[in-house]
Amino acid sequence: MIGIDELRTLLRLTRASLSRLALAALLGALTVSFGVGLLATAGYLISRAAQRPAVLSLMVAIVAVRFFGLGRPALRYLERLRSHDFALRVLGRVRIRFYQRIEPLAPAQLDCYRKGDLLARMVGDVDALQNLYLRGIGPPLVALLAGALSVGVAFAFLPTAGLVLATGLLVGALVVPGLTGALGARAGRRQARARGELSAELVELLGGAAETVAFAGEGMAVGRVSAADGRLVKLARRDALVAGMGDGLGLFVTGLTVCAVLAVSITASGDGGLDRVLIAMLALLALATFDAVTPLAGAARELSATLAAGRRILEPIRQEPAVRDPVAPAAAPRWPFSVALEDVRARYPRGHRPALDGINLRLEPGEHVALVGPSGAGKTTIVNLLLRFLDPEAGRMTMAGRDLREYAARDVRRAIAVAGQDSHLFTASISDNVRLSRPDATDWDVEQVLRGARIWGWVEGLPERMDTLVGQQGCELSGGQRQRIVLARALLARAPVLVLDEPTAHLDPSTASELVRDVFAAAGDRTVLLITHRGEGLELVDRVFRLERGAGELAARPRPAAVEATAT
Repeated sequence: MIGIDELRTLLRLTRASLSRLALAALLGALTVSFGVGLLATAGYLISRAAQRPAVLSLMVAIVAVRFFGLGRPALRYLERLRSHDFALRVLGRVRIRFYQRIEPLAPAQLDCYRKGDLLARMVGDVDALQNLYLRGIGPPLVALLAGALSVGVAFAFLPTAGLVLATGLLVGALVVPGLTGALGARAGRRQARARGELSAELVELLGGAAETVAFAGEGMAVGRVSAADGRLVKLARRDALVAGMGDGLGLFVTGLTVCAVLAVSITASGDGGLDRVLIAMLALLALATFDAVTPLAGAARELSATLAAGRRILEPIRQEPAVRDPVAPAAAPRWPFSVALEDVRARYPRGHRPALDGINLRLEPGEHVALVGPSGAGKTTIVNLLLRFLDPEAGRMTMAGRDLREYAARDVRRAIAVAGQDSHLFTASISDNVRLSRPDATDWDVEQVLRGARIWGWVEGLPERMDTLVGQQGCELSGGQRQRIVLARALLARAPVLVLDEPTAHLDPSTASELVRDVFAAAGDRTVLLITHRGEGLELVDRVFRLERGAGELAARPRPAAVEATAT
């Protein structure tokens, strides 16, 4: 079960408006009370009319029936309006705060989560949190207010009927939800995890559809999805069984209470302590009052699933970010400045051994440097260190002679722009994808960087020019076109340091050589770090470093027609 501290954290995360919740609960209680008033006055009116009194003596009851009959749907509409408004406000607030909490964890601390599971947490589990108030707090408040009013009215006419009704309501509000909640608790907790597993399997199946079909792995992939779906269906059936049992038990308690109220009313009428006209009124009042407690069984059953979803939300957001801004950040450095790795050892949060160990590298202002090495040597780790996605375990990263940890992360990332093979293209236009690095850029600015990336000629020939959609993850583009748009985005950022992370990956040699030449021409006087495992463009840089044995030796080697400085 979720702890009290976790529950308090969830309540703080939602930051719900108590006044809005109170208004929704009050409208709900009034709706139930008007329903009770409608049935009770209708019972009185029918019983009294059977005695054939003068019509004028029935006018008060007739007006009351009309009043309750017209008022109940109006109140129900207002209650639904306010409760849905409350729920949507809570969901929007939780979703934003969830993203704000996990954003500092990206990418290193989120890599341990499957994409589909993380998506399920942000969508399905966040959606479930609306029940924390609408199911966990709202219905009990409605039951308390409406039930107390009905018991008070019944007690005023017949004290024993009021006591019987109060007993039945307590059983329906406490015992029935307690039993159904206990029976459905395990299934509810497991359903949230099962939904996350199914979402993860579906996302991976869709993302790897081409490879799955190419290697005839459809049967295995679909089997995993079917197994995950089967587990979720099994849990849902168990939950439905518990729901049916809870509803049946609730109807039994309702019927038993109504019969008991009817019995004591008939007895009191026979003893002369109650007008027989009021017997039907009290019985129907008891029946209608159970509308207030009937939802509590379902609320208790869903509460365990809601709390399980809340725990899944808290799991990532309670992690402490590995990278934090200083309390008093240093002012952003002014160009020109150098960037250096000084005896750096780096390890990922769940890594057993360092990804880099003892690395030294210095980039002087305006210098073009190539970092080469085989896959897995730690080249991408250097990019993560430069962007402060990861802080060194030992040694330090410096910019303008100061440790990167002395700067705000946003200032570091404004100074260093990255264009790489894994840079994401959104399902949007060319212009929108380029503007990601500087949203306030004009069309002229975008055009200039597209020219600098040597792709404007192609863009200009498109029917919609810069407004052309690139498709999901740039699927409508060739490899060279995609890399040039990524480069244009990095150029638009106007960062003085440009990092090119495997920009020629997946390109043929001639296209790769042409792209690298265009990149260096567009970079101007920027500092450029070319990270690659290929040979294209090495003749254009000032120095070439080779990263060997990911645990990390950085050895200098001569560039064609030039001699290296030595790096240790």
